[in-house]
Amino acid sequence: MGEVKSTGRLATMLGGLGLVAGALLIAGSRHRLATEPPSSPPAQETGEARPAPGVAVHDMRPGQPARRIAEDLIASPPLDASGIERIEPRPPLGELGLASPPKTPMPQDWHETLLYRPVATSSAVFEAMGRKVIIGGTVDIDPDRTCVFGDAVWPCGQRARAAFNAWLRGRALKCVLPPDGDRFAIAAPCALGKQDVGAWLVANGWAMASASGIYGKAESVARGAKMGIFGPPQ
Repeated sequence: MGEVKSTGRLATMLGGLGLVAGALLIAGSRHRLATEPPSSPPAQETGEARPAPGVAVHDMRPGQPARRIAEDLIASPPLDASGIERIEPRPPLGELGLASPPKTPMPQDWHETLLYRPVATSSAVFEAMGRKVIIGGTVDIDPDRTCVFGDAVWPCGQRARAAFNAWLRGRALKCVLPPDGDRFAIAAPCALGKQDVGAWLVANGWAMASASGIYGKAESVARGAKMGIFGPPQ
């Protein structure tokens, strides 16, 4: 019986000590809460929006006007119109930059005519079907003309006429002519098939280009290559 009473007293004492310790802990907590300042709330609770990472943020504050710096160095200088002088345009770099001269329009009553069995009377003149035609855009070489090449003198006029006849071979020429025949020679463009007769004569050196014609470059090529009357005896 004595041991039971001792055990009960010990339990009562331990229980009382636990109550006292709990009361002390509660009192200490109240004192700490009363003395500590309130902590700041989290960002999501204050309502402030934080930008997401990687997103550009534009400054919406009113900007200030740009400050002007060294206007006398950056601004364009005043222009005096009286000091401007207009000059002529530079010449073209080559003949390719020049426009081709316009072709002389033929009279409306002129039309293409086939002339059969033509016979050359000189280097750029032929007769056929009662007509005498000078190839337009060319300068004829007289049959009596002689040419000099180095120390050689040769009858280039007769050779030019013979070359023209050999090329024609009696084939028909198509020329643009007036409707009525004339006893006088008439200058007209002619073609043998699809070949321009004037271009063939001048390019081979058997005629020269007229100043107002279109064969000037062909004559320059013939002179440079020493073709026809510009070359050695043939």
